[in-house]
Amino acid sequence: MKMLSQLGLGVLLGAVSFSVCAQAVTQAVTQPADPSAPKTRAQVRADLAAWRAAGYDPFDWLNYPENALRAGRIVAQQRAQQAGATAVQ
Repeated sequence: MKMLSQLGLGVLLGAVSFSVCAQAVTQAVTQPADPSAPKTRAQVRADLAAWRAAGYDPFDWLNYPENALRAGRIVAQQRAQQAGATAVQ
């Protein structure tokens, strides 16, 4: 009998935790991201990869402000185009 009640309690806790996780995922997908919220490590790495693909070299100190600004403009344009493409579909 005790094992049956522990099993029931485990199933109940599992269902509650699944429900909470599903609700959190749904909110994260449906609500737009808060731009003032801190970024995750994966987001920072993705940003750096996008900037490097746009021509930014973090070790080029001689051309630092120019290459960072140029890469930032390119990444912003790419993201705006992607946002426009997803809004149209």
